[in-house]
Amino acid sequence: MHPKLVFDTTIDVILEDERVLLRPMVQADVANLSAYVKDEPTLWKYALTPIVTAQEFEQYIATAVETRHLKSAYPFIVFDKLQNKYVGSTRFYDIQLEASTTQLGYTWYSEKTWGTGLNEHCKLLLLSFAFETIGFERVEFRADNRNKRSIAAMQKIGCTVEGILRNHLPTSDGTRRDSIVLSMLKKEWPTIKAGFLARIKMLDQNK
Repeated sequence: MHPKLVFDTTIDVILEDERVLLRPMVQADVANLSAYVKDEPTLWKYALTPIVTAQEFEQYIATAVETRHLKSAYPFIVFDKLQNKYVGSTRFYDIQLEASTTQLGYTWYSEKTWGTGLNEHCKLLLLSFAFETIGFERVEFRADNRNKRSIAAMQKIGCTVEGILRNHLPTSDGTRRDSIVLSMLKKEWPTIKAGFLARIKMLDQNK
């Protein structure tokens, strides 16, 4: 029998490298991120709850912060050192220490970061923390099956597609979505990590 993992969500986890800094999200981060609701509305196209108004975004942040207090999730805000500004958020959720699994999602970044390597830097830090620090055996990813850009990004970093949950969740427009399920396993991580490091080196050289 494997020992139960420990992930103390009351501790402030800081993940950082030369490109990005991820720190725990707090309610005051509404001020750091709210401009993206108005300036980049396409970011919320596949959101499960409507995020159009400032009030809706404030509730989105409040819900994220509350999940940390409930020990069911751990949300981060993402700071891009290249732009010297906050550019998005991500989180571990559905944390199941007894089963040694978690999900990684609710991830979004400003469109200005797309293709710049920011996602690779973030995922390298997050997955290193998940597999090497905490010791999770499995990290799961889910997305709206229509969100082909997000799915391609997950496959690019080494996730394996497992299947489709049909008619899975209600969406902000009143319809229901099919959710694609992908995953990454601890035993796969060394090979995947090597790929991360190679891509990041190439991207940084091409800046």
